[in-house]
Amino acid sequence: MIPQPRDGTEATGTGAGEQSAETPGSRAAGAAAAALLSMRGGAVAHGRRTVWQDLELDVRPGEFLAVLGPNGAGKTSLLRALLGRQPLSAGTLTVLGGPAHRANRHVGYIPQQASLSAQTPVRARDLVRFGLDGHRFGPRRSRRADRERVDELLASVGAAAYANAPLGELSGGERQRVRVAQALATDPRLLLCDEPLVSLDPHHQRAVTELIDARRRSHGTGIVFVTHEINPVLDLVDRVLYLAPGAHRTGTPEDVLTTASLSRLYGTHVDVVRIGGRVVVAGAYEEPAHHPGEPHPHHGVRR
Repeated sequence: MIPQPRDGTEATGTGAGEQSAETPGSRAAGAAAAALLSMRGGAVAHGRRTVWQDLELDVRPGEFLAVLGPNGAGKTSLLRALLGRQPLSAGTLTVLGGPAHRANRHVGYIPQQASLSAQTPVRARDLVRFGLDGHRFGPRRSRRADRERVDELLASVGAAAYANAPLGELSGGERQRVRVAQALATDPRLLLCDEPLVSLDPHHQRAVTELIDARRRSHGTGIVFVTHEINPVLDLVDRVLYLAPGAHRTGTPEDVLTTASLSRLYGTHVDVVRIGGRVVVAGAYEEPAHHPGEPHPHHGVRR
């Protein structure tokens, strides 16, 4: 499946001498039907605080969507909703044609980096094996088949050399390769990535993003990529969802990552400067208000 064009339009060409019978309404209906995930009027609230609302979002096969925004704007809340771990406060959400639910074998998930003790006994191959078994009910595959599949997955992400090493002994970049292999274990149609580049140096950032991009290009997997830093993936992204306090905007990077666009989102002047192909955002931001009796927006969850 070919990713959607960067300008956000759909490729709907017809053969020579043919005329398209599509109407705007039929094209919209077809696009919604083809979407891997679709949200209409979506909202999430924590107590009296609305994190985001009125969110309209589609992700199609082979599309790379980057989700950006400051701490507390709701990036992790969005992923939790897509994983079926956070109910919407309003609106509708379908993932792969049905309600979002936990343990969907066709949805891969790469979590944030977590510190591990060097004494952690879980090996790289054990983590990938859990990706194979974690969604399964009923008869198990043979141990030989599982071993071969795990070896194949580790090799595909360049992690075969440390397949038997404890996770606590691996570098951050090595652990992220293993997590990518785990997320791909069930051949997902949709891959959700929660800050997968945190704590990685530029070399490993590039290696991990190339693995993820290769998956979507070879299998048409849709990518939802939450990140604080757009530059490592800027040349791979089809669209950006930018979540700001009380507002959001979706579009191509060229449309969203501008001084005018982000200034409107924040309600104050924000400078967006492009230097040598990199995007630099500079502007004032205040943390969202915390109401007594509510969980703090940063408590227990890194955003």
